[in-house]
Amino acid sequence: MSSALEQARAWAAGDPDGETRAALEATIAAAEAGDQAARAEVADAFSGRLQFGTAGLRGRMGPGPNRMNRVVVQQASAGLADFLVDREPHPSVVIGWDGRLGSQAFARDAAEVFAGRGVRAILLPRLLPTPVAAFAVRHLGASAGVMVTASHNPPADNGYKVYLGGDDEGSQIVPPVDGEIAARIEQAAATPVADYPRGEAEVAGDGVWRAYVEATAAVGQADQGMQGATGPRVVYTPMHGVGLETVEAVLAEAGFPPVIPVPEQARPDGAFPTVDFPNPEEPGALDLAMALATAEQAELIVANDPDADRLAVAVPDDGATGWRMLTGNEVGLLLGWDAARSARGQGVLAASIVSSPGLGVIADAHGLEFVQTLTGFKWVSRVPGLTYGYEEALGYLVNPGTVRDKDGISALVRLLTLASELHERGSSLSEELLALAGEFGAFESGQVSVRVTDLARIPAIMAALRAQPPTELAGARVTAADDLALPEHGEIGDILRFTLDDGSRVMVRPSGTEPKVKVYIDATSADGPPAQRIRSARERVEALSEAMRPLLA
Repeated sequence: MSSALEQARAWAAGDPDGETRAALEATIAAAEAGDQAARAEVADAFSGRLQFGTAGLRGRMGPGPNRMNRVVVQQASAGLADFLVDREPHPSVVIGWDGRLGSQAFARDAAEVFAGRGVRAILLPRLLPTPVAAFAVRHLGASAGVMVTASHNPPADNGYKVYLGGDDEGSQIVPPVDGEIAARIEQAAATPVADYPRGEAEVAGDGVWRAYVEATAAVGQADQGMQGATGPRVVYTPMHGVGLETVEAVLAEAGFPPVIPVPEQARPDGAFPTVDFPNPEEPGALDLAMALATAEQAELIVANDPDADRLAVAVPDDGATGWRMLTGNEVGLLLGWDAARSARGQGVLAASIVSSPGLGVIADAHGLEFVQTLTGFKWVSRVPGLTYGYEEALGYLVNPGTVRDKDGISALVRLLTLASELHERGSSLSEELLALAGEFGAFESGQVSVRVTDLARIPAIMAALRAQPPTELAGARVTAADDLALPEHGEIGDILRFTLDDGSRVMVRPSGTEPKVKVYIDATSADGPPAQRIRSARERVEALSEAMRPLLA
C-alpha cells in the first residue's frame, strides 16, 4: 500500500486539474488515517494503467493512471500524435466530444497536445453526436479522429474513442494498430504532462455538421420519395445526450414531420438524472418516453443513447405499459430486409457473430453475400463491399458510404422512412415483423446479463462454463459446445457457443465495455402461421434464459 500512496502523492503533485487533485489529496489523507475504503480506492486507481485497446480508452473518471482524467487523456493524445507523425508527413486529427461531465475539457486538452506535437488539430464546433465525428474524419480527409465519449456507460465514466482515416476510411482502430498506439502512450507517459509542448487547435465551422445533416437526410429520401409524406406520430428521446439538435435538423431536411421530444431528457446532462443507466436497453430507461407516447397517442418511440450512435425502438403493445421495446435483432432484421430489397442483388450484409442468424437467411433470399464478424462494430464496419451491417447491441450502419461506424441517427431516419411507407399502406413495423416471420421463419433473441462489482467473477464464470459446459438446456440436447477462443474455431475471442438440437443457439462472453457477462440466446421456428412461429421462438428464448441463469451464479 505504501507504494500506491507514494504514486498517489506524486500524481497529486503534478495533476493539472485542481478538482481531481483536491479529491486525490483528500483520499490520500483518509487512507493515511486508516480509512479502508480510501485505501482500496488508492490501491485500485494506482494498480496499473487504464488499458488502451480497440475501443480506445473507457473507464471511471477520477485521479490516477487507472482512471479517466486530464493526465491520462493528455498522455493518450501524446502517444497517438507520435504514432501519426511517424505514419505520415502532415498528419491531422478531428476531435469531438459529447455532453458527459469532463468531455469538453478532455477534448481541448487533447487538441492542445496534438497541436504541440506537430499534428493539425481540428476541434468540432460544439458538443455533437459520435456519428458526426466519425463522418468528419472522412469528410475532412483527416488522418485520425478522436471522440470523447463513454457512449451509454454509467454517469461516472468517460472515454476516448479513436478512428483512423486514409485506407481505414474512418473506421475504429483494430489490432495491431491499437497495440502500437498503446506502446507510444507508455513512452509518452514517462514525461510529465506539464512538460508537453502545447499548440493551438483549429475550430471547424458549422459546415461539417451541415454536411453530415445533408448526407444523413438523403438516407431517408432514397427510393420511396417519402419527402413530405404523412408518417406515424413519433416520440423521441436522446437520453440526456446530444442527439436532439441533429435529429431534428436531419428530419426537417428529409421532409419528415417533427418528432415529440421527451422534455425531461431533451438536453445534454452528464448526470443523467432520470435514468439509472443511460442505456436504452436497461429496464426503465424508456419509461418517460412510453408515458409521453401514451399521453400523446403516438404510434412509435425512437431513442438514441447519449452519444447517438445507437438506436432503440418501441412499438404499441397490449402489455402493462402499452409499449414493447423491439430487440436489437428485430430492428436489425427490419433494416436488413429494407437494405436487401433495395440492393438489387449487389452488395454484402454483415452482422457480428452474436447477432441473429436471420440476417443470413434474408441475404440468401435476395442473392446477397452475408458475412459474420467478430464482436464489436469496428469489425462490422470494415467488411469489404458492405451495404448494411448491424450488431444486436442497438448498433446499425445503413450508410457505409459516408460513415464507417454505427450511426443511430441515420438508422433512425431509415427506420422512419420504412415506418412511414408502412403507415401509408395501413401497416406498421409490428405487422412487418409478422410478414418477415411468414417469409423467412421467426428468429427471436434474448439476453441474460450478470453485472458484477468484483471483476474477478467474470473470468471465473467463463472458466466454470469451459470446464463443465452444459449437456442439456431447457429440454434440448447440446450438440456442440465450442470455445471460440481456440484456433480450430478461428480464435474469434472469449466466447462460448452452445448449439442445441432444436436449432437454438446460446453464446456467452464478457462485455467489452461494461462489467458484465452477457448471454445471447437465439431460437427459430418455421412451423405454423407467423404469429405462432414468433410465439414458439419466444417461448424457447424464455426457457433457455431461465436455464442459463443458474449457470452464471
